[in-house]
Amino acid sequence: MGNARHHRNAGNGFDVSDATPVDSTATRSKLELHLPIATSVWPMLSGAAFHGPAGDFVRAIDPHTEADPMALLIQTLTVFGSAVGRGPHFRVEGDKHHTNLFAILVGRTAKGRKGSSWGRVLEILSAADSAWADGRVVSGLSSGEGLIWAVRDPLYNGEDELIDPGVSDKRLMVVESEFATTLRVLRRETNTLSPIIRSGWDTGKLRTLTKNSPAVATDAHISIIGHITRDELLRHLDGNEMANGFANRFLWVCVKRSKCLPEGGKLDESTLFSFSSLIRKALNVAKEIGEMHRSEGARALWRDVYGELSDDNRPGLFGAVTSRAEAQVTRLSSIYALLDGSPVIEIQHLQAALAAWKYCEDSCRYIFGDSLGHRLADRIHEAIRTERAGLTRSDISALLGHNVSAQAIAGALGVLVEHRLISCETITTKGRPIERWHAVTKETKKAAANGVGEVRP
Repeated sequence: MGNARHHRNAGNGFDVSDATPVDSTATRSKLELHLPIATSVWPMLSGAAFHGPAGDFVRAIDPHTEADPMALLIQTLTVFGSAVGRGPHFRVEGDKHHTNLFAILVGRTAKGRKGSSWGRVLEILSAADSAWADGRVVSGLSSGEGLIWAVRDPLYNGEDELIDPGVSDKRLMVVESEFATTLRVLRRETNTLSPIIRSGWDTGKLRTLTKNSPAVATDAHISIIGHITRDELLRHLDGNEMANGFANRFLWVCVKRSKCLPEGGKLDESTLFSFSSLIRKALNVAKEIGEMHRSEGARALWRDVYGELSDDNRPGLFGAVTSRAEAQVTRLSSIYALLDGSPVIEIQHLQAALAAWKYCEDSCRYIFGDSLGHRLADRIHEAIRTERAGLTRSDISALLGHNVSAQAIAGALGVLVEHRLISCETITTKGRPIERWHAVTKETKKAAANGVGEVRP
């Protein structure tokens, strides 16, 4: 590994460009990703997310940069959470949630100004914590063993003699400007990077079962920031990484160029100094904090939103990548509180975290659309959605060129029914009944609730 206000311009969204399907040569049990049925609604960021020093920093720098405000905000929260280290945590039953975040900025091209947003954030944190910036910011995610080595414990030989002192500073901020390269690495059959990254988010206890790699790491505090285009993401994110929980440990953030500044920005040096001093003070306080908890007001709000956050009925790829909502909001709210120098998550910290998460959630909806990750089911769903009169099985077979078996079509229809995306209308005739498949809409949902129509594969 090597060293490495709220402004929105209309018409600056992504074009829905073609994505190359992931080839699955191993097994059909793998999810298959392809271009989703995308939503055209670009996510909007609530002002509540701009709470505290992080929000003040974004507002101050926004007139002087072409970077997306959310790119600045999420990276500020991520690097602060990284620099804080392993001390502050929020306990949920037997689990401890620390302040390490994984965040991926998703743009269409380099015009998303993903790199310029990182440069601004690093500038502030470098002045606030030079030891972190000089020694713990790296790039080059290539293997699980390499990641462990960067945060390894001391190594001893069989006679209990020290052969390597290990790494004393367990903080590690990994920045991947070409996250597509990392995703390609994950697809190598023997690569151990995916499970190690997942363990880094979960517990910080890292090890492999490889005989020739004895290094282990405990209390590792790994944070990740990655930059990728939407097209690359859809092409390289393997279905297994959707299913095994790799993807839902990341915050996926849509970003775009916020404005055009032909001569660049001219942020006053005194402003940078002021914010770096503020961040330094917040870091010094945060590093002395241990277990965190919510105030009574925040607990009441948490009870109100918990049901929606923990909803496990979200369909398809969108559901897969947003299924750790409660944990992500908990970590975000902890960081907002620590930036305010508080060991207590107040209602305003939780509100800010919910606003930031809502943007991430809407980004996932924009990126992944209505795709289930099941190629045949997605093709059939798209065809049914565009045909108001619905389609019979014969219609579906014809649209597929009569090249797909009736059994495969039945299985795909079953997947769509399971996710409540289609319904079956059975029409009585003098001969065999005709079944016609329709996309589920608000009207058909209401009809189903009243017992009208039949839903079955």
